[in-house]
Amino acid sequence: MGNLLKGKVAVVTGSGQGIGRAIAIDLARQGAKVVTNNRKSGGTQGAGMLTENMIESMDPGQKEWVLNQYQNFAGDAESTAKAIIEEGGEAIPFYADIADFEAAKALIEKAVMTYGSIDILVNVAGTFGFSPIEKMSREMWDKVTSVKPGGYFNTIRSALPYMIEKKWGRIINCTSRAFWGDVIKHAEYCAANAGVVGLTRAVAIEMYEHGITCNAFSPFARTRAAVDLETYDTVVEGGDKALLNADFAIPFEATPDPEGLAPFISYLATEQAGNISGTIFELAGNSISIYSEPRIIKSIFKEGSKWTVEEIAEKAPFMLLSDYEGLSRYFKK
Repeated sequence: MGNLLKGKVAVVTGSGQGIGRAIAIDLARQGAKVVTNNRKSGGTQGAGMLTENMIESMDPGQKEWVLNQYQNFAGDAESTAKAIIEEGGEAIPFYADIADFEAAKALIEKAVMTYGSIDILVNVAGTFGFSPIEKMSREMWDKVTSVKPGGYFNTIRSALPYMIEKKWGRIINCTSRAFWGDVIKHAEYCAANAGVVGLTRAVAIEMYEHGITCNAFSPFARTRAAVDLETYDTVVEGGDKALLNADFAIPFEATPDPEGLAPFISYLATEQAGNISGTIFELAGNSISIYSEPRIIKSIFKEGSKWTVEEIAEKAPFMLLSDYEGLSRYFKK
């Protein structure tokens, strides 16, 4: 066990399995006391985006693979806390749906009542769906965005008064490369993760004077969601497929284990990382990447009278858009 986080108290939402579980265990290995969390005992049961009918329609070999993988990713807050305790760490589980404001508040208060503090908040909880946007239900939209960024706001809002009081805190939010838009048909997930990025940067700026950092990470890892993405398009037809193009598919076996990204999250929670805030990182196995700061890369300006449409049509293609690529990277020419 390490001691970089000795004396710190961490809450990790969505830590029953996958990425959240790996992060919770690593924080404990660095000496933090951890409150693990997911919605309910037993975690996610049954199918995710794959319905029972979809699974039943698969050939026997594929069906067996999916069910075995679901079992491999089974877990909940209690099983993660147990794993931490078995390694000699301190942890307690707390079941709460962070999309509910009062439940999120109770989660944070559990950490304070049990361990006397809340120093580190890692938001990993999330859900997703596959749907062409023109067919997407309002229910799917609300389900996904109520957790990201909604639930993340709920936990951050509840934790900040404690962090402000002690002038120290680390908030780390899970986003996704989907915040740019994606090659997968899940516009609700893209919007949700763009919201996480905006929330992260806003919190970082507002909390700078209080010694509280807020960063986000986009993970690429082998999770339960990767099982669904691997198989979903084999049991749906035409425009309902999740991927815009099969060439974008990444084989399940090519995705790295989530344990590889956890040490960097622990690092962001340390005293040494106190100068890092408002930043988005991408983590994939042993690869750690940082996104550039948003900035204007080119402008055109006209003195005097306002632009006319005709002038813009003449000037913009050569002066503003001369090296414009747009969405070309997503599509074959």
